Amino acid sequence: MNSELIEIRTGAGEAVVDLSAEIEAFLRSADAGDGLLNVWVPHATAGLAVIETGAASDTDLLAALRDLLPADDRWEHRHGSPGHGRDHVLPAIIAPSVSVPVIGGRPALGTWQSVCLIDTNGDNPVRSVRLSFLG
Repeated sequence: MNSELIEIRTGAGEAVVDLSAEIEAFLRSADAGDGLLNVWVPHATAGLAVIETGAASDTDLLAALRDLLPADDRWEHRHGSPGHGRDHVLPAIIAPSVSVPVIGGRPALGTWQSVCLIDTNGDNPVRSVRLSFLG
């Protein structure tokens, strides 16, 4: 198994970060053939999604999360920024891991699919992502 921990800067606001370049570089460095890529976010306030980017699906996702998990004072978990409790609910809706088949060293994603880091927590602008290849 090959594994690597990378850092991703998500900034001080909500973010959807396409991990395609990092994943492809990792698979090249792992000399991956056929196998399984696991992507894991070791954070209590972030998740991963396989979505289309660049056609407003990423901004639509953030808008849907704002509707579903408003940043207001309804949350009992209250440390951090106002509404931060919603960030701790996020990983129950957008899982902190995703597995993708790898064929010939490339992720077997659909034409418009990308693995993306979803972060609504502006209190933590740098995230770790664990990439692991099992071949």
